[in-house]
Amino acid sequence: MASGDLRAELECSFCLNIYTDPVMLKCGHNFCRVCIDRVLDTQGGSGGYSCPECRARFQNRPALQRNMKLHNIVENFLSAEPDRKESGVFCTYCVDSPVPAVRSCLLCEVSLCDKHLRVHRKSPEHVLTDPILSMESRKCSVHKKILEYYCTEDETCICVSCCMIGGHKGHEMESLDEASEKKKETLRNVLQKLLMKREETEERVQSLQEHGRKVEEKAAGDTERVTGIFIEFRRRLEDLERRVLRDISGQAERISISVANFLRNLEIKKEELSRKLRHIEELCNVTDPLTVLQESDTGDLCDTEDGDNEDREKHEKLLHDGGGLDVAEVIHTGLSDIITEVNVYFPIQGPADILLDVNTAHDYLHISDDRKKASRSNIDQNRPETPERFQRYTQVLSSRSFSSGRHYWEVDVGESGSWRVGMCYPSIDRRGEQSWIGDNNKSWGLVRSGNQYWGKHGNEHTPLLTNIPSNRVGIYLDYEAGRISFYDLCDPIRHLHTFTTTFTEPLHGGLHVLEGCIKICGGGESGDVRTPPRG
Repeated sequence: MASGDLRAELECSFCLNIYTDPVMLKCGHNFCRVCIDRVLDTQGGSGGYSCPECRARFQNRPALQRNMKLHNIVENFLSAEPDRKESGVFCTYCVDSPVPAVRSCLLCEVSLCDKHLRVHRKSPEHVLTDPILSMESRKCSVHKKILEYYCTEDETCICVSCCMIGGHKGHEMESLDEASEKKKETLRNVLQKLLMKREETEERVQSLQEHGRKVEEKAAGDTERVTGIFIEFRRRLEDLERRVLRDISGQAERISISVANFLRNLEIKKEELSRKLRHIEELCNVTDPLTVLQESDTGDLCDTEDGDNEDREKHEKLLHDGGGLDVAEVIHTGLSDIITEVNVYFPIQGPADILLDVNTAHDYLHISDDRKKASRSNIDQNRPETPERFQRYTQVLSSRSFSSGRHYWEVDVGESGSWRVGMCYPSIDRRGEQSWIGDNNKSWGLVRSGNQYWGKHGNEHTPLLTNIPSNRVGIYLDYEAGRISFYDLCDPIRHLHTFTTTFTEPLHGGLHVLEGCIKICGGGESGDVRTPPRG
């Protein structure tokens, strides 16, 4: 293959120059690393990536694989065919028209084209190099002789006179080629390390980008679910509003009908009473005694108590009838039904089971065979002393740790008067006074001592102004959100306390039993025994 053809094959299709640090895409096309990085950077916001040459599409930013074989071919080509146009050095003997030089002779202090190089003497005294503009840069500034050696002690290039009579006499010397190869080897090692670091950095960038995409996808999913929940809430609230208003209207209509009917009856009675009044007044004005005494219906006229008690009761009932509808109770019941019926559950990640790690248990804690129950014992269990075992306080950790996701578990504290439950880093102290759950910066605990309750972490404790009526406590962990919440599992469930922080280690469940026993009785995948409460 001609030199021109090979050069064309070694040109980047983007910058049209010889490849610099060539890398290859999955489609097989090669580019300078800098060139393709710039292209991919501009494509980053367009929703996808593509090869500039064949337009092959990539969903994620493609990894750039260094093409070592092509890199070596480029290096060999450039060393054999120096770029004449870019060197800016012209043949000393071609005075009629400038001709790019291919070599320079340090002895003769001239630059030569192909034509004059062929006739130039090639004795060992003539030192040929790549074309150079300044010959003085290749000579000793003191003796004005060609630089031929490298002083390893002073780390500088010197001439033969410097070796023999100059300030470098007696120093360890190397030829320029030898010293150059050693330095190149060092630089190659550094280059390899830098390339590895850059690849690691690219991997980190890609992993963070992937994590960012997953976070966005999760947020989009959560947004869709929350939107659906509130749409359902609004629909049901509107149904509840219509139902309550319909009931209010119906009750008002019922009362209005009853009042109207009673008013009609009272009007009839009022007319009857008026008739009786007129008739009695007429009898009272009659002067003939016989006529008054012979009046046949005076008994009926004198009956003034007819139906009075019944009318009074009905009147009082209607006055005190507010409609018969307890609006507050109806709304409260309706809202409770909505909350119960609408699916507001977000799945959580949780362990299939939470078991206690006997290797961490204090010697005066008895761990049940199923590793779900820790009991305070007066008998030393004579377990082997290990760095993981608690030595000062009767505590134990769970065998499994949690470094991501949402998790929930429950403990039955029974009749224990004093206890601590919570979450701990594995690096928690196991021996000193700071090893108590909640009394250090590596644990978060709910504490009971007598009838007092606290939330404890580090040097801070938060008194809880409520007793815990039930013997069951729920612990809910949202690792990414940095939250640990505690709940009293009475009916209804009550939130006790929430710690908020940024977790830097995996978390284990932790128990401290001062007396009695504590049992792990719940926790697991979504759909387990109990739906985790919300903080």
